[in-house]
Amino acid sequence: MMNIAFIGLGNMGLSMAANLIKGGHAVVGFDVSKDAMNSHVANGGSVSATAAEAAANTSIVITMLPNGTIVKESIFDEGGVHETIANDALLIDMSTIHPNETDEIRKKLAARGIAMVDAPVGRTSVEARAGTSLFMVGAEKHDLETARPILECMGDTIIDCGGPGTGSRMKIVNNLMTTSLNVLTAQVLSFSDATGLDRDLALKVMGGTAAGKGHMSTTYPAKVLKGDLEPAFMIDLAKKDLDIALQLAGDLEVPLSLPTQAEKVYLTAQEGGRGGQDWTAIYDMLQRDQRSSA
Repeated sequence: MMNIAFIGLGNMGLSMAANLIKGGHAVVGFDVSKDAMNSHVANGGSVSATAAEAAANTSIVITMLPNGTIVKESIFDEGGVHETIANDALLIDMSTIHPNETDEIRKKLAARGIAMVDAPVGRTSVEARAGTSLFMVGAEKHDLETARPILECMGDTIIDCGGPGTGSRMKIVNNLMTTSLNVLTAQVLSFSDATGLDRDLALKVMGGTAAGKGHMSTTYPAKVLKGDLEPAFMIDLAKKDLDIALQLAGDLEVPLSLPTQAEKVYLTAQEGGRGGQDWTAIYDMLQRDQRSSA
């Protein structure tokens, strides 16, 4: 059993703290919400009046908070964790914050000899309740091994992202994909509805192609990530199909902002002489552009 401080008992944090308790740990919590703290007590935990009080006499301090400003306040402001945290304690930040803020917090803690693990959470509050969260971990190897049994109480997938700060960076990369795909999915289904297609049928069809399966698990590993730009599906054909969709959407008065931006990228590829390459060559084009502008 370990003594753990859990700072931030929101929708995700409360469930995670409960799973730590189920795992046999003593968890003292702090949150600005009295209702959240009452719920934590009902789950078998204890509470403190400040983050500093929660962190006293604990070997692990976990922060799970809405943004970087609040994380820094909870650690470094008056009444914050820094007032009482032991030099041999480990701070695990599971919040989703700017990677530069993660680096800043780690540097300030390191000046006091305190180790930090950034371990933002993948998946949702449903998995948090079930104890099946995914953690994207940025840490020194020995700190990851210290944190591992704690994280295993809350999740079933722990991914070492490659050293301090990489967990925070991986979370932002991952969420760029998911948040953008959310909007694209909404736009595509709105377009599908407008054409008169049965929604369940559209979901079935797209679920069987790269549209629903995702390029990262289908076309990219098969082509561009192997350095193979020979066309399985040409950029010229992809651009033609996209243009038809945009024309039809215009006729139906369905706005498609993300596909409209994508059309510009395909056009750039054609203008660069890539029309006969595989459609995944878009990635190769962007990579080369990035290197040339560096």
